[in-house]
Amino acid sequence: MQKLQAKLKNTPRDIPHVSRTVNPGLNRDENLSGLDKVLACNNSDAALTVAHAGQNLRVSVVYVQNRRGDALMPTSPRKAKRLLKKGSAVVIRRTPFSIKLTTATGETKQSITLGIDSGYNKIGISAITEEKELCAIDLSLRTDLVKLNSERKTYRRNRRGRKTWYRESRFNNRKKAKNWLAPSIQNKFDSHIKIVNKVKKLIPISKINIEIAAFDIQKIKTPEIFGVDYRLGVQKNFWNVREYVLYRDGHCCQHCKGKSKNRILEVHHILSRQTGGDRPGNLATLCSSCHEKVSKGKVVLSITRQNGFKAETFMTMVRWMLIYRLRVAGDLVSHTYGYVTKSKRIELGLIKSHVNDAFVIAGGTNQTRLQYQCFVKQVRKCNRKLYKGDRSHIKNTAKRFIHGFKRFDKVLWEGSEFFVFGRRVSGYFHLRSLDGLQNKPSVHWCKLKLLETGGTFLIQMGRVK
Repeated sequence: MQKLQAKLKNTPRDIPHVSRTVNPGLNRDENLSGLDKVLACNNSDAALTVAHAGQNLRVSVVYVQNRRGDALMPTSPRKAKRLLKKGSAVVIRRTPFSIKLTTATGETKQSITLGIDSGYNKIGISAITEEKELCAIDLSLRTDLVKLNSERKTYRRNRRGRKTWYRESRFNNRKKAKNWLAPSIQNKFDSHIKIVNKVKKLIPISKINIEIAAFDIQKIKTPEIFGVDYRLGVQKNFWNVREYVLYRDGHCCQHCKGKSKNRILEVHHILSRQTGGDRPGNLATLCSSCHEKVSKGKVVLSITRQNGFKAETFMTMVRWMLIYRLRVAGDLVSHTYGYVTKSKRIELGLIKSHVNDAFVIAGGTNQTRLQYQCFVKQVRKCNRKLYKGDRSHIKNTAKRFIHGFKRFDKVLWEGSEFFVFGRRVSGYFHLRSLDGLQNKPSVHWCKLKLLETGGTFLIQMGRVK
């Protein structure tokens, strides 16, 4: 017994817990990507090992929360390391690197202004004080909602026809809410609110500045328009859009220019109606022969469709709704305009980017800028298809977790961060970085180390462009 006690006494107890290349399902820690969770192993060495995971994680600032989970002023990596070694703090988030205090401390806060460069596909965010920049985020929103919603509509309508044909229609009794938005627009609007709430969990925001804009679509199309000309559109005196498109194209096929001798003319959608719509800029006149060849994929059209104004329409619709929603949440919100942002950015000598625009919107002038910013990409939550291909009846046999990994997990491979964008039952995964510069189509799972579990926002640190 004395020999056994002596052996246990000499056993080292401060060995850092480092995951090895065994089944990642055994090493998987769901707390790595939780917003309000604390890591299970939080001694100083283990916490830093989990945070860095064998790579040089470059951070400019470390975000801090008190014991109640409220945001405090960020600190430097050096001070955060001392707090972790003393046991006064624990790691709660790897990207962006955040810690939570375990002891009571002073909560002195400075005035922090959050600048938001809102947009249809991109959102730029920058938080500054009087001396330096504390946060820089470049967020890419989803662009697949229109197509996915159209597919879902088709599937549901077909199912009603097959299995619920006996039900009476209810469409005549349905009403839209007062501030109803289309699902794709609503998602983008909610994403603005969601990213602001996530930033407020990192930093104690004092004031929010947001850029708004109202676009005159007809003025963009025709700069010389004035007065009553707004009521005289290009489709005036035409029965419908089809008649206008035929007249605009001179009642001539835009592909063969009449060489086929086919007099039957049809209107073709350059981009599918799901995503391009029925606007005249997405329509072209084709003869029946050319239209059939295009539909079967035998002919590729060289016609370029006119650019739409989805981004301008989105900003015109939600500009005041966004400010109202933030004010209802208790934030002090003010707004600015695009021409003001542009003039200040040129005056400061900054290149055009969403993060630089957000820095100017927040009132930035000579503050110290961050060297690294967060590149964020929004992805869908339900990302596993039940069937292979678009119209296939073959079921997808790949499980949600394969060897402990699922889609959009952040992994470490050969000292670099990647995201799992594709998985195979054989164990070979498709890895990709958010910037698209690094693409690894086939990497075995044994060479991967799990860093963070996947979510709807993929975050990667990178140098400010």
